[in-house]
Amino acid sequence: MIESSKALERRLKTVAYLVSLLVLVLVLLMRRVKISTDIDFSFLPPFHATVNGIVAVLLVVALFFIKKKKVIYHRNTIIAAMVLSVIFLLSYVVYHFTTEETLYCKTGAIRWVYFFFLITHIILAGISLPLILLTLIRAYVGSFDRHKRMAKWVWPIWFYVAVTGPVCYWMLSPCY
Repeated sequence: MIESSKALERRLKTVAYLVSLLVLVLVLLMRRVKISTDIDFSFLPPFHATVNGIVAVLLVVALFFIKKKKVIYHRNTIIAAMVLSVIFLLSYVVYHFTTEETLYCKTGAIRWVYFFFLITHIILAGISLPLILLTLIRAYVGSFDRHKRMAKWVWPIWFYVAVTGPVCYWMLSPCY
């Protein structure tokens, strides 16, 4: 990697860490702070599940493209997944700052299954954001070997988060 790429990568990493920290702070605040509004955002949970589901499909398609060495298609599919993830994140934050949280209403073993998915989803979602950004930065600066090494273990985490989001919504939907 040439020196200008290293400098660019350092600057982009700083931005990635700052964005990740900002998102973490927002997520921690949204459970404690509620903003009153006349707008009913109750339509957003199925939207969130749908967007996450589309992201999961795009991740599989992107994996297919890179396995077939169709790098441009892979890049464009990952960009689409990132754009949808940003849209999801923004609407998720708006929803949770303006709407009381829905508590899980089922009892028995299914409750433990739900909380397993929910807790692993939340933890891995928090971990995945900076990892996804760092993986993308490596590709952006042309460090493809490092990008590939990192993507091999970041992709499954991102995919798990994208799949378990809709699963948690589906399991919680009778409680809305």
